Amino acid sequence: MTSTTYARFLTRARTGGPRDDGPKILEHVLGWTLVVLLAVLVTRAGLM
Repeated sequence: MTSTTYARFLTRARTGGPRDDGPKILEHVLGWTLVVLLAVLVTRAGLM
């Protein structure tokens, strides 16, 4: 690895995504809750 390549890894821009040190279990639970609620709404509305 050259010094130029290494410098590019150090200066990469953040994209606004979640941080790496966050509570991952909370993200999974909230994500699956959203999926279930969406499925219930689609079923109740008669779209499937």
